[in-house]
Amino acid sequence: MADNNIFLFVPNLIGYARVVLGLGSLYFMPTSHVLAASLYILSGFLDAFDGHAARILNQSTKFGAMLDMLTDRCATMCLLATLGSFYPSYLFVFQLVMIVDVSCHWIHLHTSNVLGKTSHKNVGEEENALLRFYYTSRPFLFFMCAGNELFYSMLYLLHFTYGYTFLGMSVIKILVVLLFPVAVLKFILALMQGGSAWRNLGYIDIKEREESDKKQ
Repeated sequence: MADNNIFLFVPNLIGYARVVLGLGSLYFMPTSHVLAASLYILSGFLDAFDGHAARILNQSTKFGAMLDMLTDRCATMCLLATLGSFYPSYLFVFQLVMIVDVSCHWIHLHTSNVLGKTSHKNVGEEENALLRFYYTSRPFLFFMCAGNELFYSMLYLLHFTYGYTFLGMSVIKILVVLLFPVAVLKFILALMQGGSAWRNLGYIDIKEREESDKKQ
């Protein structure tokens, strides 16, 4: 029975730690930017380990998958809300990113559940090649997610400091510029993800109505 106590599975324990780190980051955001950014980045970094542990230890669970996604979404939304207050002229951009991030991930997860998929990361051959590569290549998936979170984290730090300099240039600014294309591509992938999910959900409705008409 103890072996089936999913609440104590290693990936879920990592998930709980991520929640604590995320809450700590939010608590320190107004007062200690270095500590807040460190906790936020560490929480995001652990995201790679819970999935790896789940696969290695055969401890993948729906509970863990939902905990992982909600932790990601809530942390990112809170950081984007903070950035909106730091950079008010770009508030609409941050709001747009928040809308796309939440809505597209939610509809993708919902449609995956309706289709009976074991994981929302399982994509079929009919999907766009880039979207398939995003979900089937773990290094690319990690790079995109980590790069996206690091971009917004550096924007957060840039509000307080330019940090270390290299050849007279702020390292934080350099990272913001280098990671900006990653954030843009992540936004595009989220739109593609959401569009695919809405299309598949519509196909489910069509199929159900066709089957209903045949029975009449």
